[in-house]
Amino acid sequence: MEVKFESVEGRSLQYYLLLLVLALMAAAGAAVTWWASISGLWITGMTNRIPWGFQIVMAVYYIGFSEGCLVVAGLYGVFGKREYKPFVRIAVYLAMLFLIAGLLSIFTDQGRMDRVFVEPFIHFNLQSMFSINPILYLGHIVICLIFLGALFKEKEGFTRVIATLAFAWAFCVHSGTGAIFGYGARELYESPMLPATFVAAAMASGIALMIVVIVSLFKITKRQVDDGLILWLGKLMAVTITVVVYFVFVENAYRAYIVELREAAHYYLFGGFHSILFWFGLVLCGMILPMLIIFNRKTGHSVRWVIIASVLVLFGVLCERYVIVLPGLTHPPDLFPGMEITTVPGIKVDDGVVSYSISFVEVVQALGVVGVIGFLFVFGLKVLKLLPNEARVLDHHTPAS
Repeated sequence: MEVKFESVEGRSLQYYLLLLVLALMAAAGAAVTWWASISGLWITGMTNRIPWGFQIVMAVYYIGFSEGCLVVAGLYGVFGKREYKPFVRIAVYLAMLFLIAGLLSIFTDQGRMDRVFVEPFIHFNLQSMFSINPILYLGHIVICLIFLGALFKEKEGFTRVIATLAFAWAFCVHSGTGAIFGYGARELYESPMLPATFVAAAMASGIALMIVVIVSLFKITKRQVDDGLILWLGKLMAVTITVVVYFVFVENAYRAYIVELREAAHYYLFGGFHSILFWFGLVLCGMILPMLIIFNRKTGHSVRWVIIASVLVLFGVLCERYVIVLPGLTHPPDLFPGMEITTVPGIKVDDGVVSYSISFVEVVQALGVVGVIGFLFVFGLKVLKLLPNEARVLDHHTPAS
């Protein structure tokens, strides 16, 4: 099967209306971000106790997408599964865009945005994950650009090398992101399992996203994609979900087992709104239901049901990102283990549980990031040859180019 890549015409009224909507979303996000930079981050609902909010949740969510998309690209570039060559350009392009989306989300959450592009590189510290990660993120974008160039030039040997590098680098990127939380100083952050959990959840969500994007794009552009390719991706997604189940179980079993962490573990699992997101969003919608769908003989062989399972995984991993970022901040930090802080002269001691709710400003900022990345993706489909003419399952006698 010879794979020919094409761009979309992009001349319809619907196409230009979509670009306009995405541009307006981006403009709205830029406007409220400028307002926050002038007025202060307090308008987003941030406080000294809650310095990270919905934008950081979305940042790690997007970064996970980036790694998961490269898993699909790696099926062809690293493991030589030629039937997945039709998806590799879209996967790499999305991987780059979602890494940019994660950085935009972090950027809009900063009080001093002018320091984001300077401080991490001037004051480099190998003992700080905040210092290491900007290097990983920048390298990830550069590698994706080189990867795309190799794909457009059809250089198979170099593609295999850069695909392997991209695949390995993506693991480092998300392990580093997980380490920001897992190597922290809060009871609900401190866990060596978090980097591994981040990687597994990223793979699951990225594959789920690719399933939804591939099926939607091929249907909209009236291109042929064999069901077998989507069903196999669904099985791969289910395998990654089982890994997430194991890591999540071990991590919370550890918290419940260690005496010093039991109070924090009880708060995490049964302490409020975030606990609902954990049990209903992550456990039920993100893990149990998708696995039941994929491993069932009837629904597991239906593309429609695989898409439903993928959407559930996307929602579940979003909940997982929320319950990793926020509960660790709303739960009181144990600054002096085994001791109780009573009074500090001249300072108000606030060592209780605090509340957090997503603000309207954060929602508009998040929509703004979606607008930027959505615009770049839709416009990229017009100016770059990203879409294949078809995607079919190969038999043992069919050559592939």
